[in-house]
Amino acid sequence: QVQLVESGGGLVQPGGSLRLSCAASGSTVSINVMAWYRQAPGKQRELVAGITSGGTTDYVESVKGRFTISRDNAKNTVYLQMNSLEPEDTAVYYCVAVLHTLNRYWGQGTQVTVSS
Repeated sequence: QVQLVESGGGLVQPGGSLRLSCAASGSTVSINVMAWYRQAPGKQRELVAGITSGGTTDYVESVKGRFTISRDNAKNTVYLQMNSLEPEDTAVYYCVAVLHTLNRYWGQGTQVTVSS
C-alpha cells in the first residue's frame, strides 16, 4: 500500500507559477514511476508528466517547456513546477504512484485555477 498526499494547488493569474508536491508513504520502495494527471471540468483525465525512479521524464505536448517534474527519492516526494500558467491548465491535479507490480495508487487531488 502507498499513500499519497498532494499540496500546492491554488488560484493564480495567467502567466503565474505554482509548485505542486506529492509526498508518498507506505511501501515506497515498490514505486517505479510517479506521475501527475489532471482533469478539467467536462474533460477526460489526462497524463501531464511522469518520472521514473531513474529520473527519465515525459510530458504531454501542451505543457512542454512550461512544466517540470522532479523527484526526491530520499524524501519520497515528487514535484510539478508549473510556469507560464494558462487558463487551460485549470483542473484538479492528481499524483499517481505506479509500482513495479503495475499497481497504481492515486492521491486525493489538488485544485489548480488559473484566472484573472
